Amino acid sequence: MHTAAPRRRAAAVAAGLGCLALPLVASGQHADASSAPKTVASPPLAAGTMAAAPYEYLGWGNPQKPTDVMAATGVKWFTLAFILSDGGCNPKWDGSRALTGGSDQSAINAIRGAGGDVVISVGGWSGNKLGEKCTSASALAGAYQKVINAYHLKALDIDIEDTEFSNATVRKRVVDALKIVKSDNPGLVTYVTMGTTPSGPDANGKDLIKKGAATGLANDGWVIMPFDFGGHSGSMGSATVSALEGLKAAVKSAYGYGDDTAYRHIGVSSMNGKTDEAGETVTTGDFQTVLGYARQHHIARFAFWSVNRDRQCGSGGSGDSCSGISQAPYAFTKIVVQYTG
Repeated sequence: MHTAAPRRRAAAVAAGLGCLALPLVASGQHADASSAPKTVASPPLAAGTMAAAPYEYLGWGNPQKPTDVMAATGVKWFTLAFILSDGGCNPKWDGSRALTGGSDQSAINAIRGAGGDVVISVGGWSGNKLGEKCTSASALAGAYQKVINAYHLKALDIDIEDTEFSNATVRKRVVDALKIVKSDNPGLVTYVTMGTTPSGPDANGKDLIKKGAATGLANDGWVIMPFDFGGHSGSMGSATVSALEGLKAAVKSAYGYGDDTAYRHIGVSSMNGKTDEAGETVTTGDFQTVLGYARQHHIARFAFWSVNRDRQCGSGGSGDSCSGISQAPYAFTKIVVQYTG
């Protein structure tokens, strides 16, 4: 669908090439297991707050300290990206950093220590995908379970893109695996995030939703990324609403939901500021439009890519670490955090 890898996706490529030059912590950095940080227990779930969980990418894009973002904006939840395959059916941060014992875990512990919590995102555009490297639904469910167990997760996001998304066999494997983990982890919230057209999911997206319904996956949120439309002109807020209406129709049709229930099972993950398409910009006004829509219909999720970019660029600022537009710090996060489900 896209001719160039979007920043949210290209970041994973960059991380693979140069992430260690901005070291979070490479796997195995701690000397021994006794010195590794222990996972802080997930705090009690506050109603609605999970619905507003912007992405932060700790592997690239000069990430801010999550606790600083929390103090500045009031946000409580983050979607942390990305879990990838280490080359086999085994999950690691960016495919290289161990699940536990490193700075990713330290960041999650700090978020929870400040009263927040995390959704962890598996996938993205680049790198080795668990959905492809795990050759059965049960094996893939086992890989997802490792992530869930590592952090006692309440929510998991599968960001299905590129070759995972375009392969019908893999699409089926992903929804079958999610059904397994939903059964094995009562109360776990699951999101499936994918690209979209301005009128809603494309054929692959509709097929993914249909496969989910056919396998009996009670997915909490089918989520679209309404940007990188390729030559779209006009309001990105209006285009997002149009895409969400198309998504709602697809979910309603596949699951046989009524309108209200269908709305409550869709979500949006936008991109703030200049996107990867020349001339395409998502403004704070567009986010206000989406906020109004989300409140009207009580959608499952309002997120965006990314907190890293929620600031004005300085001299030589990278598009992975700033929005490319004139803005106050955290202007987009402060809109999203107003959504409570």
